[in-house]
Amino acid sequence: MTLLDSTFKQRSGKKALIPFITAGFPHPKMTVSLMHTLVDNGADIIELGMPFSDPMADGPVIQKASEQAIKLGCNLALTLDMVAQFRQDNQHTPVVLMGYLNPVESMGYEDFVKTAAEAGVNGLLLVDSPPEESADLQTQLKQHDMQQIFLVAPTTSDSRKAFICQQAAGFIYYVALKGVTGSADLNPEVVNQEIKDLKRYSDLPIAIGFGVKDAASAVAVAEQADAVVIGSALIQVLSDCTTSEQAQQKAADFMRPIRSALDSL
Repeated sequence: MTLLDSTFKQRSGKKALIPFITAGFPHPKMTVSLMHTLVDNGADIIELGMPFSDPMADGPVIQKASEQAIKLGCNLALTLDMVAQFRQDNQHTPVVLMGYLNPVESMGYEDFVKTAAEAGVNGLLLVDSPPEESADLQTQLKQHDMQQIFLVAPTTSDSRKAFICQQAAGFIYYVALKGVTGSADLNPEVVNQEIKDLKRYSDLPIAIGFGVKDAASAVAVAEQADAVVIGSALIQVLSDCTTSEQAQQKAADFMRPIRSALDSL
């Protein structure tokens, strides 16, 4: 059983909380301490963004974070080193890398997966690497017990949902709305019905993201979901932090009410 699998099993029906932060934002020196702060304040899994120059699925908040991280020298190698540093003190919280295929291809599947596994990465979510184009990558991932997370969107057809669910591992990431991260407003009734329908195709946990902003929206869409992902709102909170202590305090203050609200369900 992988660390992702055991983490969801240990939740015993309670909702998992998955915060997203961009590696290197607000500053590379803050990332590892932020990861620990997120865990200390209720994170079950950490989704760590790999900075990329053309993050097409991300809204302006995460795009800006990625741009700033790159300007400050954060790249894929440094991102993996951050995970390794985090693992020195935390071996129990799954880390899922989220990003785009280009940096992974540039490094090479074999070298990337080997280095990521050695660093302590548990899962990989590549927005532009659908199941039918991921066979070579998955071959490498399976050799190191890493799981590739796939996205399902509101526009995904029933036949494609079935296909994606057959290929999925770890959990399924349900995109709660059309558009980029952080955009629009959620319709909880519609979202919960769509997640309920998605469960026909898989027994894997389903995490919901894109548009979840706070405790109220997290609770509203968590009725059918097994986990909630929050990214843009957290990145926005961190955007004006100039010290590690300030970033940790703001992250903690942001996380606590969401964790409390999910635990009340």
